[in-house]
Amino acid sequence: MGLFGSDNDKNASKGPVFKEPVDPGWVLNPDGTFHSFLDLDPEAENLSGVGGVYLIWHAGVRPEWVYAGKTNDMASDFHAAGTNSEINVYDANGGLFVAWALIKDEYRSGIVKYIEENFKTIVPNSSCYNDNTQSVPVIPPSAKSTR
Repeated sequence: MGLFGSDNDKNASKGPVFKEPVDPGWVLNPDGTFHSFLDLDPEAENLSGVGGVYLIWHAGVRPEWVYAGKTNDMASDFHAAGTNSEINVYDANGGLFVAWALIKDEYRSGIVKYIEENFKTIVPNSSCYNDNTQSVPVIPPSAKSTR
């Protein structure tokens, strides 16, 4: 049984309930800005074999959250997402950006579920959680203030 209960047992305890969104420590560029998703070199960022969650969005006139994911290997997932036409088609809407957070495995599915339910991503990724997954509320990535 995992921290949030067994995904196969509907009667299992779901574990702790997170009431307030937490800052998962989204990774930004050293200057406090967001990484351009399609220009990112995951290996140069030392993301091979690194697990966590990530969020991709597009900028432009009406920015939108595009895709949230969880992984045991950020580099592999970023390469796959970068060739996914359902995701990269939104690059034309002001560019795609990404932020990621290094998260323990037992929290990842709950974070993706929360993001999908509350941030309303365009491209769904509900295969990484189910109805029994306990949502883990997080705050969205935000750039550091330069003021």
